[in-house]
Amino acid sequence: MKKQPKFTLIGAGPGDPELISVKGLKALSIADVVLYDALVSTELLVHAPNALKIFVGKRAANHAKTQDEINQLIVDYAFSHGHVARLKGGDSFVFGRGFEEMQYAEQFAIETEVIPGITSAISVPALHNIPVTKREVSESFWVITGATSDGRVSDDVKLAAQSNATIVILMGLGKLNEIVNIFKEAKKSSLPVAVIQSGSLPNENIAIGTIETIEKQVAEKELKTPAIIVIGEVVRLSKEFKQLKKELQNA
Repeated sequence: MKKQPKFTLIGAGPGDPELISVKGLKALSIADVVLYDALVSTELLVHAPNALKIFVGKRAANHAKTQDEINQLIVDYAFSHGHVARLKGGDSFVFGRGFEEMQYAEQFAIETEVIPGITSAISVPALHNIPVTKREVSESFWVITGATSDGRVSDDVKLAAQSNATIVILMGLGKLNEIVNIFKEAKKSSLPVAVIQSGSLPNENIAIGTIETIEKQVAEKELKTPAIIVIGEVVRLSKEFKQLKKELQNA
């Protein structure tokens, strides 16, 4: 008997395979097809023992599949195989184009479900004892894409630089110089910054400094993508910033 077509968006979390939800694992276990991204731990695929597994990752200019091709795969496999699980890094609705994929599937009357994931914007700073909000330090936080669809730094970075909020910039490492200059123009050169590469994974690396020094720190640590940028006074609460402060005092 032909299976009922279904599409499930699953947020896989920031990278550590243990940070996916129980509900996400249950959905994987009954999937017929899993389309998974580059930032997803392949360890999670063992939880889909009976599924056809297809890599559709997109990293910078290196795309295994275009977004249009991914959309079409979702529909084709839903009708040919049944339950398609789309495994995406972080949360599918945070700069993940998950909502677009869901909309496309719904055009074909395919049943859809969303299982939220832990976004790196909150979890990766947390793993370094950086709370995105803290009473009397930061009353709010912004999560901003490092570059818009046309490759520019988002105008929201300029707006955020005028605030006292914590600013988390995803996919912004390649625009670090422009971001730093925006904060310098806002007279925020002494504001603490953390740049965290491969957060939650064994090869994680971190650079800590201020707007004035962070580019040098990133270069010295040889940080690469994927990385997030955290800007704000809450960065002072991290173990790494406290260690840096101690080293500077003893220098």
